[in-house]
Amino acid sequence: MFNPSRDQARQFLIDAWRKRVGGLPATALETLAADLVALHPEYHELLTAADALTREWTPEDGAMNPFLHLSLHLAIEEQLSIDQPPGIRALFESRRARHGDAHAALHDLLECLGETVWRAQRERAPPDGAAYLDCIRRKG
Repeated sequence: MFNPSRDQARQFLIDAWRKRVGGLPATALETLAADLVALHPEYHELLTAADALTREWTPEDGAMNPFLHLSLHLAIEEQLSIDQPPGIRALFESRRARHGDAHAALHDLLECLGETVWRAQRERAPPDGAAYLDCIRRKG
């Protein structure tokens, strides 16, 4: 999944969850995705809804796009696995120690990654890794 379309990315998450619920074999990446979905029971019903591929979430709705949320989680898992940007793993561990909870720590990173991606899109520039890490550090 190097450059999936929106529908392909959504279908991947839907299929990963379907396999988990159905007890079907899954790839390592599908297992990771299903583990992340399991952390979000508020998304379980959505991933089995008939309109899951076509439904839209806008800022005016006041709700986070669940597919974006889960995709950011997947990105962070990869970043942590390779410590890229350098130092993110140590920052995550400090956030986990502070919260006493890995999922809460992941959400700190997720907020900063979302902001970093948004800025990069707005500025039509590559994501700023240093600003991303600074955002995580400022999480208190």
